[in-house]
Amino acid sequence: MTRPEVRIYEVGPRDGLQAEATLVATDAKLDFIGLLADAGLREIETTSLVRPDAIPQLADADDLLGRLERRPGVRYPVLVPNARGLDRAAAAGVDAICLITAATDAYVQHNIGMSIDESLAAFGPIAAEARRRGWWIRAYVSTAFGCPYDGEVDERAVVGVAERLLRLGADELSISDTVGVAAPADVRRVLTALGAAGIGSDVIALHLHDTRGTALANVMGALELGIRCFDASTGGTGGSPYAPGSAGNLATEDLVYLLEREGVRTGVDLGGVLAAARFIVSALGREPSSKVGRAGGWPR
Repeated sequence: MTRPEVRIYEVGPRDGLQAEATLVATDAKLDFIGLLADAGLREIETTSLVRPDAIPQLADADDLLGRLERRPGVRYPVLVPNARGLDRAAAAGVDAICLITAATDAYVQHNIGMSIDESLAAFGPIAAEARRRGWWIRAYVSTAFGCPYDGEVDERAVVGVAERLLRLGADELSISDTVGVAAPADVRRVLTALGAAGIGSDVIALHLHDTRGTALANVMGALELGIRCFDASTGGTGGSPYAPGSAGNLATEDLVYLLEREGVRTGVDLGGVLAAARFIVSALGREPSSKVGRAGGWPR
């Protein structure tokens, strides 16, 4: 029987660091990205081209991109919030971008100061220009399972935003449990609704936060529904600065360990991921928060 294969989309350098209070030097970020590539990760979300004062941790985005060693076969997407960010991306030689909106107006308002409709209207020209340049476009649907301001989220709202993002030209949708509230039943509910709307699993990634310890259970549920791309953050770092109470992302090392034990191919070396995890948590001045980061792999 053919073993299934999963893409692991690494968000540590961007989403993993954006809410961290301890500033990480640009040199250390570049070393971290290099270690992630050494571990076999082939999609590494590198930074966000927001205003430097908006997210101080990512204020060095232009410098970082200018010094980044782009390895063959590795994609280095960056988050682009507006037309100015698109110009900066072009100047930096970027060829893959991310757009971010949400399934609730309240979260989009807190995140980027717009409604859902306004965000999608703003993204239209950005996506069109990115397509003209031949760039790959990923779009995040935040708060797909729950919103820190509005509470429970109806799956129909997720479907509506997802359909509009695909019409704008998104190549992939990252369906995001921004505050880590989902259980496998919620994952089934939302993914089933997306499938019923004709949105195939081949364009869906799942972005999970482990706030309440359910992320790995949600991975298993999504695998059964055909999802083959999962976002993760090496070291388990992260959390949204616009989502009170959110905790770290699903740790890449925990995800790799689970998938390996389940016989799922990832192309990622667990030992390399653990080296990268130790490096970044040391730069942040703390111990690993992930289970495998603390215990190590098995067998040793």
